[in-house]
Amino acid sequence: MTDPVDTRLLAALADLGKAAVHELAAKVGMDPREVAYRLVALSGSGLPLLVGVESDPQGLRAAIAGAPPSWANRPAQQVPAPPSHPVPQQPVPPVQGVPSGPYNVQGAPSGPYNVQGTPSGPHNVQGSPSGPYTVQGTPSGRFPGPPPRPQPPRFTPPPVPLDPAVSTWGLPQTASWARGDEPAKPAAAGRRGRIGEVMETQGLEGEQLSVQLLEVQDPADYLFGAAGYRLEEGERAVVVHTEITNRGAIPFASLPDNYLELLAADGKAIGKAPVSLTSRPPHRIGVKPGETLGGHTVYVLPDATRVVAVRWSPRPEPDERTLTWSIEDQ
Repeated sequence: MTDPVDTRLLAALADLGKAAVHELAAKVGMDPREVAYRLVALSGSGLPLLVGVESDPQGLRAAIAGAPPSWANRPAQQVPAPPSHPVPQQPVPPVQGVPSGPYNVQGAPSGPYNVQGTPSGPHNVQGSPSGPYTVQGTPSGRFPGPPPRPQPPRFTPPPVPLDPAVSTWGLPQTASWARGDEPAKPAAAGRRGRIGEVMETQGLEGEQLSVQLLEVQDPADYLFGAAGYRLEEGERAVVVHTEITNRGAIPFASLPDNYLELLAADGKAIGKAPVSLTSRPPHRIGVKPGETLGGHTVYVLPDATRVVAVRWSPRPEPDERTLTWSIEDQ
């Protein structure tokens, strides 16, 4: 292959893999007609190249049905491939029986037309007129295409009337409220212990864990102030020291004190403060199998709040895996 234009065209097609003729022509900056001509010629040379065409079958059938038989049954005209270098324009001698100037043709397009796969430059075809010509019986503008398909109407099922008994009392053997004469079942509270006790539980992924509450410093205002923090009027700080051991083979990937809370006498849960103390290192994320890690958690709460317990849980809501240490009588 010696033509540099063909080489550039095939290189761009190799990058795209599959593309329309006009897309490939836009990529290489060439006329789509010349690109189509070159691709057809190259596909016949044994290259792994397939040139296709896509159409609207319904629109083509409609166009063929409206055209005269001489146009519909006329074989496709073969046009020679364009040369790779410019050729001087030569006059075409008149053909016997064909006028040399513009004339009217029955059943052909009304103006200059573009043939898919024709060269970009002007050329004369043996037996074709030398200038633009008009056509009778075809539209002068762009073919509008097939009419839109009518969409079937959507089926909307009729509303089903509700039974008055069902709408009032609900479905049989169901209820959307709780009876007031039966006490609600308490949620699973998990295990309970006291300060210093080690209690076993599981993580969300089935991790085998042991958690121990080592110390509760209440108040811990001096530690809070030594770290550079300042309490507001009527507040106090509390520091809780816990230790966690991973007894299983599954790593514990969460922060050990992520849901470590203080429980007040009125039942309110107090979450940890987003601070850490220099003298009391915090927990770090993750506990490997067989590893034991400790850390300190800081809380800021109203000075009048009475803390009665410390609660650990692997998730925000307490469940059967929750551990609670009572500190009220310590």
